[in-house]
Amino acid sequence: MTEITGSRELPAAVERFILHWGDMGDEWGVNRSVSQIHGLLYLSEGPLTAEDIAEQLGMARSNVSNSLKELLSWNLIRRVPIMGDRRDHFEAETDIWEVAARIAAGRKEREIDPAVEALRACVADAANDPKMSPVASKRLKEMLVFTETVDGWFTQMLTVPRPKLVALMRLGVKIVGFLPSAKGK
Repeated sequence: MTEITGSRELPAAVERFILHWGDMGDEWGVNRSVSQIHGLLYLSEGPLTAEDIAEQLGMARSNVSNSLKELLSWNLIRRVPIMGDRRDHFEAETDIWEVAARIAAGRKEREIDPAVEALRACVADAANDPKMSPVASKRLKEMLVFTETVDGWFTQMLTVPRPKLVALMRLGVKIVGFLPSAKGK
């Protein structure tokens, strides 16, 4: 973890969270600065300007600006007008379920959707290529079925009302007992 070197002292728990959120983002392929800014805005009691963020996190203003653009594109933060202040102020979505849904939707759009499209094209190309190995063709089809299943599951989960989704998640592996094929096993 890199220490936050801003001029305003943050409470230890806030600093620890921001640093950890940055590390988590880095592990998931998100720029550490983007994740740290999101963490700061998520815990902030009110909207912050880019200057506030740069000062509190000890980041270059240009880095903050670029990171804010990325967070806006993920729909994880929004601009908030403040009466009498022409500067842009930013606040994060604070409903953690909504944050998770937006991140998942963004990842689906950027990762799963292109994967399904590419796999469909590969399967189609394989079907028309006499040089294609039956083993490789079969594996491509299996991967496509798996990826389409994941995609379909995710799309279905978006329609489940939150209280039912929470209950479903809390059931965990116990849900298997309700499945017809699981009875008697």
